[in-house]
Amino acid sequence: MNTSASEQATWDLSQWLVYLETIHNRPIDMGLDRVRQVANRLNLLALPSVNFVVAGTNGKGSTVRFLEKICLAAGRSVVAYTSPHIERYSERVRYNDDELPDSMHIKAFQAIEQGRGETSLTYFEYSTLAALWLVQQLQPDVVVLEVGLGGRLDAVNIVDADVAMVTSIGVDHVAFLGDNREDIGFEKAGVFRPHCPAVCGDPEPPQKLLTHAQTIASRLCCVGRDYRYERHQDTFDFIGPRATWTDLPVPQLPLINAATALAALQLSPLQVELSAIKQGLCDAELAGRLEVIQNKPIVIVDVGHNPHAAKYLAGELKLRFGDKSVKAVCAMLNDKDQQGTLAELLPVIQHWYLAPLSGIRGTTAEALAANLPLSAPSSCHESVAEALFAAVNQSNENDIILGFGSFLTVSAIKTALLKESKSGERITE
Repeated sequence: MNTSASEQATWDLSQWLVYLETIHNRPIDMGLDRVRQVANRLNLLALPSVNFVVAGTNGKGSTVRFLEKICLAAGRSVVAYTSPHIERYSERVRYNDDELPDSMHIKAFQAIEQGRGETSLTYFEYSTLAALWLVQQLQPDVVVLEVGLGGRLDAVNIVDADVAMVTSIGVDHVAFLGDNREDIGFEKAGVFRPHCPAVCGDPEPPQKLLTHAQTIASRLCCVGRDYRYERHQDTFDFIGPRATWTDLPVPQLPLINAATALAALQLSPLQVELSAIKQGLCDAELAGRLEVIQNKPIVIVDVGHNPHAAKYLAGELKLRFGDKSVKAVCAMLNDKDQQGTLAELLPVIQHWYLAPLSGIRGTTAEALAANLPLSAPSSCHESVAEALFAAVNQSNENDIILGFGSFLTVSAIKTALLKESKSGERITE
């Protein structure tokens, strides 16, 4: 796609995003050489702040959110970078818990475009560099960066973190990271740095992760070994690597990820009051993570798309809703462990409403249904919206509807409900 600077000067954000999708020959291209070259050219790596980098199969987003909210409660300015977005690109960069205007993202893209020269970048590499450019403009006290895929070769890994974290290790993104926890653990451990603090929030860390941390002399702190937490109904105690904090409020997001964030805080240069920690834990919520978006019937959406996430979902549904009837609206990508993911939720789902996702990675509803046992009640639908409204129509106000399987699934459900609320009519396309 050949365009001139004068043409690009007139583009809105949507035009820039289309451009980002077209300028590299493949959507995922692991490696740091190209992205680091551009970052050095634009002097983007001299970050002005305390920096956290968060890797992991599941739990990255909630760990970022805990750090973000606690630091904000402590009066620090914070930039958080996460991906992918659910509804708007601007969700990816938050400054003091607010999305930035499109104009700032456009300025960031213009700066990266001017600085990259002939260097080809993927969508994620380009957006990561743009986020770092925004950090340079905003000069926050704290930066929290979420790894996109893996760790060792992910674009975010051009940043040397003050504290690097790995939340959990599960089998996902097999084509890029390997088909076993040992190899995947090694890839995620790539965010660790020699002689710098690192945190592993997986209760059973792969040996390759531990060995890599030891080889580079990273100061690794592991859950269950170097820090732990004890829950007491609505409160918990955190026994950390440097201090014990008691009578903390149990958050809405996963407690193990809160503990990982707290361990990272203790290992960082930041000094945070206990009152700010408690406030941040209470404030931490996250779109697309067990998010209630409608009542009567209750519609919950979650971006979980692998067995580890599904197991957590099943446990939370049992804990929060007991014996209530739960129905699932599910659409997944074809490179995910569909059978393993659905199997974790089989004991708690009374009926499955299955839908397709489009694109080369999409799965048809019928192909998804093939991963369910014949005894599991299910129906196939033409779209996520159609599946959602079929579930709503066949539920009473006390039922629970869980929409999950992909960021795309959550986005489609939110879009369908938003269109319905605006028009008063159900939109199924």
